[in-house]
Amino acid sequence: MKIELKTLVVVLSSLFVLSSCSKQDFTENPALDEASITDDLPAARGKHHGFYADPNRSGAVYTMDNAMGSNHVIAFNRSKDGTLGKPKMYATQGGGTGSGLGSQGSIVSDGEYLYVCNAGSNSISVFKIAGPTLHFVDKAYSQGTMPISLTVYDNIVYVLNAGGSGNISGFRSYYGHLSFIYGSSQSLSTSSAAGGQISFNNDGDQLVVTEKATNRITTYAVGADGRAGLGTPYPSAGETPFGFGFSADGDILVSEAFGGAPGGSTVTAYSLGTDGSVNTTSGPIATGQTAACWLTVTDDGDFAYVTNTGSNNVTSFRISNTGQLQLQNGGNTAAAGAGPIDLDTSEGSIFVYVLNGGDDSISIFSRRYNGALHPVGTVTGLPASVVGIAAD
Repeated sequence: MKIELKTLVVVLSSLFVLSSCSKQDFTENPALDEASITDDLPAARGKHHGFYADPNRSGAVYTMDNAMGSNHVIAFNRSKDGTLGKPKMYATQGGGTGSGLGSQGSIVSDGEYLYVCNAGSNSISVFKIAGPTLHFVDKAYSQGTMPISLTVYDNIVYVLNAGGSGNISGFRSYYGHLSFIYGSSQSLSTSSAAGGQISFNNDGDQLVVTEKATNRITTYAVGADGRAGLGTPYPSAGETPFGFGFSADGDILVSEAFGGAPGGSTVTAYSLGTDGSVNTTSGPIATGQTAACWLTVTDDGDFAYVTNTGSNNVTSFRISNTGQLQLQNGGNTAAAGAGPIDLDTSEGSIFVYVLNGGDDSISIFSRRYNGALHPVGTVTGLPASVVGIAAD
């Protein structure tokens, strides 16, 4: 089945340049003016091996065009079979950069509110979620320049600012209205750290930041008042630590791109101590792929998926009960579009959505019981500057 969609924007063709897992240098091609969804295969459903979700529940998927001057969220209704409906666009009232951000988590959802980085105007926008329909709530100064990654725990929001010397800054969210937490801003380990992602741990009392240029993982204790303390850097086991997620036991699973070296990528698991200490527990495990940058962990904590931007595919890992990582399906990968970047899973992790920066598309997969990814369809015709993805 193929459903043609009338595009909402002038679609641009792209030239994908691999540079620290980011997309840049796009050229305009107004001749491309249609988007399409291809849906050929049924999706996995139901409750299996510990992952739970209502198979009849629909949801939404969000990305953003990151356009200079006027950034927009692009929202899709998610059907119960994982396919996506016609897109709707919502102005963030901020500006993007018009190119890649080289980060994970530039758009995040807590199920009630959607938080969006406006990297070109140094601000954060907030929308109230009503399925694929969004209602603008607030916009706040990010307390730095070029915000590229966000994380939310309860009503506390932190942003990673990559511009200038870089910093992290915290906010309280009152029904989506952001209030800066004074004293929460902290620097990275150096003024040229090139942060990749910020995220709370499972308990919300630690923040973790990957630093691509320093090959460090920096942690910050978060007090009961929401203020982050000084950061403590720890060496990464692999070069160019980028995207990460947390296992059910609280271990940090980090993709390591090794500067885009052909076939050189790895993934490593680290324990995160109550004092913020970081120690290797599994890996580095070679993926045999190029530029492993973005990583997500399923809701049940059993599997992790990594996009390989330079190899145009996705690698899956099983996470054992003891936190050990194992390449799943014999190391075989699922084919994505060109230059896969950010990815996320739907509620219950039944579906996996991969944003492809090289051909401006979204690859849709259903997750099988053994972690294998089964292709469901593809959304094409997205703006060339598209970045970030969040799925509910």
